Amino acid sequence: MRFAVCNELFAADPDPASPRWPLADQLRFAAEVGYDAVELAPFTLAPTIDALSAERRREVGRLVREHGLAVAGLHWLLVGPSGLHVNSSDPAVRARTVAYLEELIRACADLGGEVLVLGSPRQRWVAPGLAYEEATALALETFAACAREAERRGVTFCLEPLPPPEANFMTTTAEVIRLVRQIDSPSLRMVLDVKSMASEDRTMPELIREAAPYLAHFHANDANRRGPGFGAVDFRPIFAALAEVGYSGYVSVEVFDYSPSPEVVARESLRYLRECC
Repeated sequence: MRFAVCNELFAADPDPASPRWPLADQLRFAAEVGYDAVELAPFTLAPTIDALSAERRREVGRLVREHGLAVAGLHWLLVGPSGLHVNSSDPAVRARTVAYLEELIRACADLGGEVLVLGSPRQRWVAPGLAYEEATALALETFAACAREAERRGVTFCLEPLPPPEANFMTTTAEVIRLVRQIDSPSLRMVLDVKSMASEDRTMPELIREAAPYLAHFHANDANRRGPGFGAVDFRPIFAALAEVGYSGYVSVEVFDYSPSPEVVARESLRYLRECC
């Protein structure tokens, strides 16, 4: 099993203006703890991806490798700029969103990453008055463009189920599977997240088995939004199901409650995961 850690853990919050550890310190600590890779949030590298030159992206990739790590990929894709939306009824908004996502895909490739994770609940929210069927058709146009660029760049673009009240679109594993099937591209897959799976009415092993043909990334956390091992979720049956379906991607620690400290969360989460697999 390959383990990654999401680097916004080492920031106070997902705010480009917040103080955070220097990237080299993040990488040094992740390597010392024993992670195989880091999953990068673009806002920790630059206010927007356009501000991160191709040369700087390659420099960051080299720095990661110099610390003995890999870049698993990118997530928190649409923190900024404002005004982006994957299924807006405004064609200009969707065009800007596609252009930005395509640049993120290019950045992921420049960094040496493998996957991009589209969470972004507010940027997928179906606006009042827009029928679900229309929102789905518009989103599929966006995702098809992302799949084409991902294929060109040799990376995988992943859709993430997020439950209510976080989102009102792509809220279940089954819904995301339907979208992935409709795009029908090996460069567009899905991610499963333990916190989100905990809200569904089926067991996590059942969801993993259903998603297996489309699963390219996995986020490890607890239903309480803390790190794995910091709550009630038992990861042993989760790892058993991942092994059963032959999952070979990263298991990436993504938390939303950084207490008691980033150091403790990163270290103890990995220790617990290794105990369970």
